[in-house]
Amino acid sequence: MAGIIGRKIGMTSVFSVEGKNIPCTVIEAGPCVVTQVKTVEKDGYHALQLGFGDKREKSANKAEFGHFKKAGTVPKIEVLEFKDTFREHYELGDVIKVDIFHENDYVDVDGVSKGKGFQGVVKRHGFGGVGQRTHGQHNRLRAPGSLGASSYPSRVFKGLRMAGRMGGDKVTIENLLVLKVIPEQNLIILKGSIPGPKGSYISIRKQWN
Repeated sequence: MAGIIGRKIGMTSVFSVEGKNIPCTVIEAGPCVVTQVKTVEKDGYHALQLGFGDKREKSANKAEFGHFKKAGTVPKIEVLEFKDTFREHYELGDVIKVDIFHENDYVDVDGVSKGKGFQGVVKRHGFGGVGQRTHGQHNRLRAPGSLGASSYPSRVFKGLRMAGRMGGDKVTIENLLVLKVIPEQNLIILKGSIPGPKGSYISIRKQWN
């Protein structure tokens, strides 16, 4: 695989050769700077650390300035590691652009899903509720019902589907088709949707055949 960090611009649609309207996502991918090269001898594994998006000076500390100074660049907003993903050899300070991808490639996208806040069991897990409004029920339509525990074991089992925080999780979408690459504007257009709101940072990993 090869990888790059990007930022979600938004969704649109394009027409295929057959005239079908295809939903797609536009991503600003790169340019990314190689901010650290990890080796098996020194770190125990091989990986490239990439940085994307310039951070304001007042938002960075001295440790960040020193780390990124080794790569000859300014502090970056998003920093991610890509393990054993690049066939080419890269050095510290090299720039990786979106042209590592081509049309009709297949990629995997990692992102953080939209946060929904605290939600009930109907929205969070698809429960059907207790039932119809009968026998005087007026506030049980979206309730979870019995939890199934009594004097023994006198507790709620771990993993039981209940109300709670929904969203804000790392999500991987696999096998997304690259519809178009625009190197002049650092843009890549993928078929389908990807996790996260507009402006969120994601990682794109190319699948080698």
